[in-house]
Amino acid sequence: MFKRPQFRRAITLIALVSAIAPSTFAQKNPHHERKHLEREQIVALEAAWQQAALADDVATMDKLLSDDYLGITATGEVLTKAQQLDHMRDKKLVLTQLKTSQLKIKLIGHIAIVTSLAEVEGTSDGDTLQGAYRYTRVYQRMPNGSWKITSFEVTPTTKLHASAADPD
Repeated sequence: MFKRPQFRRAITLIALVSAIAPSTFAQKNPHHERKHLEREQIVALEAAWQQAALADDVATMDKLLSDDYLGITATGEVLTKAQQLDHMRDKKLVLTQLKTSQLKIKLIGHIAIVTSLAEVEGTSDGDTLQGAYRYTRVYQRMPNGSWKITSFEVTPTTKLHASAADPD
């Protein structure tokens, strides 16, 4: 059996662990909090980008894009920031509808990689534009803490619906 002093120490230790454990587990992990905050920031920036694209808001797009931005269009054209903004000013691409889904965000240090499915309607160089596109957008956290889009690439895709995927 236990001797009295050992038994008291064991009970004291159990009581101490029971008292400390809840407060220890209740503390949030700072790393997870930071990642959660960064994800929320990127989601907000994605919404701002979508609104700017639909409204032909060149000023907002100018703020979202980094100075060294490079984008690749669905036709394979490579655009700098200045060229992208000129496309918006010149109405070469006009979006009237833009719905995104399947948003995924991968955070790696000062980089956020976003992929999504976008269903768009509008015009491109005066021709009707309608369809589904997958895109990848890369954000970089700048030294001042803000995020800027540094890269974008879009690929036309065929969106499979559940009924189309079912065999006859």
